[in-house]
Amino acid sequence: MTGRIRKKQIQARLDALPAPSGGDAVCPLCERPIPARQQDAHHLVPKSHGGTETVVLHRICHRQIHALLTATELARHYPSVNALKAQTEMARFIKWVQTKPHDFFEKSRKSRRLKN
Repeated sequence: MTGRIRKKQIQARLDALPAPSGGDAVCPLCERPIPARQQDAHHLVPKSHGGTETVVLHRICHRQIHALLTATELARHYPSVNALKAQTEMARFIKWVQTKPHDFFEKSRKSRRLKN
């Protein structure tokens, strides 16, 4: 299953997750409320490396993780939210995005290190 059918199934699973009593879920990285349309499930250890545990993140935070880090790096060095927060480039991104409105979205650019 790929494409829009898969996206609908993922969105249905996200919608079924319990939200905090305040309404929207809260992103564990940037600690801002996540609007329903901006929720992405992130495998802490990529599925390609046997990961099963997921966390709900802002779409912009999720995309930034994959723009900066490879699946192997995520599996070996960043298998938790706290490890991701400690990563230098992610910490700088989190500090920046925390100043934005909770529904803010901007396209992420892949790191030059990963482009080569």
